[in-house]
Amino acid sequence: MHHHTADLYTRNISGCGLSGMMSLTGERVDGRGIRDSIALLHDRSNGLGGGFAAYGIYPDFPRHFAFHIMYYSADAKDAAEKALDTGFDCARDERIPTRLVEGVADPPLLWRYFATPKPEAVAQSQSASDEDFVLREVMRINAEVSDAYVFSSGQNMGAFKGVGYAEDIADFYRLEDYQAYIWIAHGRFPTNTPGWWAGAHPFTLLDWAVVHNGEISSYGINKRYLEMFGYRCTMRTDTEVMAYLLDLLVRRHGLPIEVACKVIAPPFWKAVDRMEPEQRDLYRALRQVYASALVNGPFAIIFAHRDGMVGVNDRIKLRPMVAARKDDFLYISSEEAAIRAMCANPDTVWSPRAGEPVIGCRGQDVSTSAPLVSSTEVAHATA
Repeated sequence: MHHHTADLYTRNISGCGLSGMMSLTGERVDGRGIRDSIALLHDRSNGLGGGFAAYGIYPDFPRHFAFHIMYYSADAKDAAEKALDTGFDCARDERIPTRLVEGVADPPLLWRYFATPKPEAVAQSQSASDEDFVLREVMRINAEVSDAYVFSSGQNMGAFKGVGYAEDIADFYRLEDYQAYIWIAHGRFPTNTPGWWAGAHPFTLLDWAVVHNGEISSYGINKRYLEMFGYRCTMRTDTEVMAYLLDLLVRRHGLPIEVACKVIAPPFWKAVDRMEPEQRDLYRALRQVYASALVNGPFAIIFAHRDGMVGVNDRIKLRPMVAARKDDFLYISSEEAAIRAMCANPDTVWSPRAGEPVIGCRGQDVSTSAPLVSSTEVAHATA
């Protein structure tokens, strides 16, 4: 089915397609499988955004931060590079390889840099770590350098996104040339925000990358909460807060992934009241400490980091999500058919329950429900 032009801006709350694959043993595969998967979800998008994140693609620069930046003017490139030169030692910079694709028009200038923070710049900024310094500089460029947007800033990973159908974006960025042990993908059908290059999914920060189907009605609360910790939302899209919340909760506050998922999508109070005392105290503490990090509204998200991939729904499961296993691979998508486009005969296929994350970690088995975490562990993490 092809969309007519008038359809592009018609509100479709079931839109947006998600897909992800991960090798639990770290085996790298090229981008053809994830392209085929998200292409099958073509009719969930409307050509106003598509994108991918891939992990393990830069083995020659495993410790360098790979900055992918889009520029809408030559002045923007000069200004952003001046900021990078001040704080970073750059080992290489180059245009991101692309090809002409009929469905992708008017791309900005796309450039990537492999760089490490200068120790003296980190010390002068009083940043607690290199990652905090990178966070600070990404926020500064995106908020203060006109027409420049850092859309990827992790190590040995990268995001590739733009305006177009996701399969066209894959062809545009030549994803068949990359090898990764985690791929996540998104076909966009924007409902409340503009379709523009930096607003396409995934949204990333450091090693975090998020693709999302749904709406975040708590965006204002989440945004103001994040601003207290130095994050600045500049991409005009609600999903941006997801990436920053994960960085805050997991990297900076030290919460385990499964606990961070319970902060974002906590059980309802009536369910908490029925829990055993230790578990009840844990969830009450999380709701009290992280009330402003709760994400309200219908959503299905897939997020990834250097060590794993996670799928999680809102507490009622108002957006679809299916998971599957085949040998040492984990698959998550909006639809089972999109999984079978990557893996024709999975060993198991299941529909995760509302609010229960599917967690894949390298070198470990897949967790399909959040285990009880001791209150002592959480008390330490939230202190």
